[in-house]
Amino acid sequence: MTAFESIQVLKKSMSKSIIGQEKLIDQLILVLLANGNVLLEGLPGLAKTRAIKSLAKELNCGLSRIQFTPDLLPSDVTGTEIYQPELEDKFIFQKGPIFSNLILADEINRSPAKVQSALLEAMEERQVSVAGKTYKMEPLFMVMATQNPVEQEGTYPLPEAQMDRFLMHVTIDYPDDASELAIMRLNRNEQKKSKKEEADEKLSPQVIFEARDEISKITISENMERYIVDLISATRYPEKYSEELDSWIDFGASPRGTIALDRASRVHAWMEGKQTVTPDNIRAVIHDCLRHRLILSYEANAEGISANNVIDAILKQVAVAG
Repeated sequence: MTAFESIQVLKKSMSKSIIGQEKLIDQLILVLLANGNVLLEGLPGLAKTRAIKSLAKELNCGLSRIQFTPDLLPSDVTGTEIYQPELEDKFIFQKGPIFSNLILADEINRSPAKVQSALLEAMEERQVSVAGKTYKMEPLFMVMATQNPVEQEGTYPLPEAQMDRFLMHVTIDYPDDASELAIMRLNRNEQKKSKKEEADEKLSPQVIFEARDEISKITISENMERYIVDLISATRYPEKYSEELDSWIDFGASPRGTIALDRASRVHAWMEGKQTVTPDNIRAVIHDCLRHRLILSYEANAEGISANNVIDAILKQVAVAG
């Protein structure tokens, strides 16, 4: 079975237990294949936790869940040195939950900045430094952070520097009525089942590395590269396109936004069985790649203009490079 076929099996297996959230499954797999991190925003009960648990289960890899709370300490995330007088070195490093393959940072905005920043080095550099020593993360590593969009009391909004570390910011909504019915029936069936042996064969994490090798060979033409750069430029210099757009944006996307669009669009093309990136691949990922990288103006907020609205306007204004 090829890497592409294995990823299709992975999607199919996850969709059996996560109903009505096909986009969530696709974006989780896309971010993992792109070797990035993802921020999920949605109301409680929309299968955020279930999704990453299902991904870890189907890939047969490690999963750590960190419940972010106001009293959490950075060492609770990264680990700490423990004094052992009977040993020659005296101190040994006890690894924290960040040392796993998939990390669920649940309600990340409930912890203060010092704890949030403990994730930064792991997310960006794939390593953790404690007491002057550096410890590498697992080769297969992804942080999936969640936050609740409605409960803002007692929360610490993520600073722009940390938001920029996420390859994608995915928002999820309620499932439709047909999916809701299927979810109810699935839950009922799961409660009936006894804990019998799970005969389903799990995929090897090696599949992800094989897929990444294939994705690295996906070509992107100079026209598509220029299209990505033009889209990013429109967020930084909106006055070149329209007064309305200029009034909505205070600060545009950083170079990480350019890199995110390039990586995500190539993965999206590969997942669709294509060998080269098209404008449709770029448009399919641009909202998730840029919505957390735009800082909107007071006027935009007053008018109820969202980042999605701004990105929609940019897509209408920026033409594909000819």
